Amino acid sequence: MKTRAHAFFEGLVQGVFFRANTQKCALSMGLTGWVRNRADGGVEAVFEGEEEAVRAAIEWCAAEQPHARVERRTVEFADATDEFETFSIVP
Repeated sequence: MKTRAHAFFEGLVQGVFFRANTQKCALSMGLTGWVRNRADGGVEAVFEGEEEAVRAAIEWCAAEQPHARVERRTVEFADATDEFETFSIVP
């Protein structure tokens, strides 16, 4: 079943290749969406795809990023919209 997750990550998440690593992870799992830095120092991402893969990508971002230290994550789930063709890093 396809789903959409809007995720927010806080902690040491900027300046550590978080967005690039998130993009690589998402693409390897067949997900679409985007990731971007926030002005408050956090990172925001939207993941769409099979629910199991979306949950795995969020968990990887929160616990397995090589140089990041996620102190808090917030995730909101909704129905997939299929509006994305790939997973992008956006400004």
